[in-house]
Amino acid sequence: MLSTMVDRFARRFLPSFSVLRSFASAARHQSFTLAAEELNLTQSAVSRHIRDMESALGFSLFRRVGRRVVLTPAGKNLADALEDDLHRITQTLHRAIAAGMAGATLNVASLPTFASRWLIPRLPEFEKAHPGIGINLMARINPFDLAHERFDVAIHFGRDNWPDARLTKLCDEAMIAAASPGFVEKHGVKAPENLLDAPLLHLQSRPGAWADWMREAGVGDVPALPGKQFDQFTMVIAGATAGLGAGLVPAYLIEEELRSGVLVQIGDTSLATQNAYFLVQPLGVENPSADAFVAWIVAQV
Repeated sequence: MLSTMVDRFARRFLPSFSVLRSFASAARHQSFTLAAEELNLTQSAVSRHIRDMESALGFSLFRRVGRRVVLTPAGKNLADALEDDLHRITQTLHRAIAAGMAGATLNVASLPTFASRWLIPRLPEFEKAHPGIGINLMARINPFDLAHERFDVAIHFGRDNWPDARLTKLCDEAMIAAASPGFVEKHGVKAPENLLDAPLLHLQSRPGAWADWMREAGVGDVPALPGKQFDQFTMVIAGATAGLGAGLVPAYLIEEELRSGVLVQIGDTSLATQNAYFLVQPLGVENPSADAFVAWIVAQV
């Protein structure tokens, strides 16, 4: 009985996907003409779709102002929500196509620096070990709703406080001081205390990191240290490589630079922060492919 009532409701009130697309496009452009051009339809077809939708819903979506159309308040509320819904439907279809072509496909959200400098160089090894699992990788900086954005795994830095999610600790963060060999020679950097008179590179989100590192290195309490400010570790690393200053960065981000000698570590102090890296999965979702990916990353670390 309930399913019959739902079906009747859908037939009576839910417009077709083509009608929804016409409305979303017209709302975005505030023009039936531009919507028709975008969708490769006639203007009369778009107008008919809007009339059909207004008839099904029982209220007006647009009002005419001169030769233009403007969303009504009810139309704007619907358009804002529908744009997001249509985007998610499109993503779902793309993922379904990818999954159908390549077996299992995982949608992974990662911090951009972690992805570009640590994860992506290792992904060929994952694909070799798991040839039936494809990876779609997207950058995210702040926590989000995993179910809403349809991600299977997220790589999170911070505390283990992501709601409605299962967290697997990946590793703690250990930051080291590094600079180019030319910078070390130019500024006579032989020990941590020599950095007090040398240019330093700061990450804006870690304003006290250098003072903490100095204290850990036995230099003692130091005042606020001047230097250039950057908002991404990739910029700090690029600045250190270019000789702009000494950078304080997580060791795992500069593995290749240390191996090749492009950067050298200053001292042997490693500053452990209060945060860590976590692998995050939706709570209550069984996904063997995601579990395999998480286990592989943990093994890599």
